[in-house]
Amino acid sequence: MRPLAGLGLVLAALAAAPAMAQSAAPDPKTATEHVVKPGETLGGIANRAEVPRVLIIEANGLKPPYALRAGQKLVIPRRRSHTVKEGETGFSIAMDYGVPWSAIAAANGLQLDSAVKAGQSLVIPTVSAGTRHGASPPPAPAPTVKPVADIPAPKFAWPVSGKVRRAFVDAKAKGGPHDGIDVLSPAGTAVRASAAGEVIFAGQGPEDYGLTVILFHGGRWTTTYSFLSRVTVKEGEKVKAGERIGLVGDTGLAKEPQLHFEIRRNRVPLDPAKYLPGK
Repeated sequence: MRPLAGLGLVLAALAAAPAMAQSAAPDPKTATEHVVKPGETLGGIANRAEVPRVLIIEANGLKPPYALRAGQKLVIPRRRSHTVKEGETGFSIAMDYGVPWSAIAAANGLQLDSAVKAGQSLVIPTVSAGTRHGASPPPAPAPTVKPVADIPAPKFAWPVSGKVRRAFVDAKAKGGPHDGIDVLSPAGTAVRASAAGEVIFAGQGPEDYGLTVILFHGGRWTTTYSFLSRVTVKEGEKVKAGERIGLVGDTGLAKEPQLHFEIRRNRVPLDPAKYLPGK
């Protein structure tokens, strides 16, 4: 091969290199990671990624004034969308996806007490709420990810000990529905997580429930703890089985200190007696 001809091929290859590199660059609309370039701003990155700025802030634990540095790696949290169905609430949607309602509300610019309406389109963040508390974010799934799939029931334990004042009653049965069990226990008794999970709600629940904690256990399993006098965990926290999550009280419909406890799968209430060990 003649030297000049060889040089020509090399120059042609070098000229084509930028174009090939550019074509190989990840699409900012689907990329799950971004390396900050000189002069880039958080707002510009969010616009190109088509991800709300607040989600990038939360996923990366950024602090005001949210200044970025060249070479900094950012997690770009991808998201899912959900169209609200008749009868759904913020609580039920949070339980279905295993994402705290506070995170869903923030992603959609809603107040925590905002009611959802049938037909409303919601962005569902795919980054765990625990990321907001400094945990490493999980790999971000594609935007088309569906709600989590079923897994076998966790090994549930009694959240408190005491006499069952009211048992579970199916919606079709006489006197129903009663979606869980009410267990009498002295005021201030520690309420324990029935199984390991993540706190997806902690605070004032619907009026009948009073102070409430909801744990997501993976798959489509959740447990609900209501009538509490005090909540001792925060949304996004990971708790171990047996860890204290609140104190027995008489809020909501309770007329005396007791715990209202529910086990749900796919948001459908199940009889806790079938899943709890015999006393």
